[in-house]
Amino acid sequence: MMTIMKRKETVSTIDAQYICTFRREPEGGYTVRCAAFPGLITNGRTLEEARANAREALELCLEVYQQEGRPLPASDAGRGRIVGV
Repeated sequence: MMTIMKRKETVSTIDAQYICTFRREPEGGYTVRCAAFPGLITNGRTLEEARANAREALELCLEVYQQEGRPLPASDAGRGRIVGV
C-alpha cells in the first residue's frame, strides 16, 4: 500500500500569495488545489511542474475574478511556507 503524502506551500503570484495543497498521486505526479479558489485544480508530473502550473492557474483565477468584478480572496501573504504530511 502506498502512502499518499500532501504538502502545503505558499504559491506567489504577481499580486498575492495563496496556500496550495500538493498531493502526490499513487500513479505519479502531483495534484494541486487552492482553498482560496475552490475551482482551482491543476497537476504536474514533477513538483516543479506542479508549482509552475499552480502559479499559472492562480494568475488566471485572479484575472477572471477581476474581469467578472468578483471580490478577490484575501491573500495568505505573511503566513510563510507550510509543509504538511
